[in-house]
Amino acid sequence: MEGRITTFGLTVPQAKLLHELESPLAMNQVAGRLHCDASNVTGIVDRLESRGLVERRVRARDRRVKELVLTAEGRSLRRQLERVLGAVPGIAALSPHEQLQLRGLLGRAIEGFNR
Repeated sequence: MEGRITTFGLTVPQAKLLHELESPLAMNQVAGRLHCDASNVTGIVDRLESRGLVERRVRARDRRVKELVLTAEGRSLRRQLERVLGAVPGIAALSPHEQLQLRGLLGRAIEGFNR
């Protein structure tokens, strides 16, 4: 997995942070989800922010809270990353048409078990 992540110029913690930012999150929420100290999150965010992938924003309802938001470039990179990491190595080797066929066959097989 780490090899796939480094092709994007990311570290594993940076990729995890991008993965968690499906919607805006407060810095302390990100620290909890990454299971690390808030000071570590600051460093990760600094590097992602310098690449234009995330922004820190003040939360409208509570100006004391800094939220992290993906930029357009960050959303694009997150989609690419999710596709690569979500691909099952053996299945990824199949053509799109073969993957569709396999999905259909597996669906039929599962239906047979549910009868």
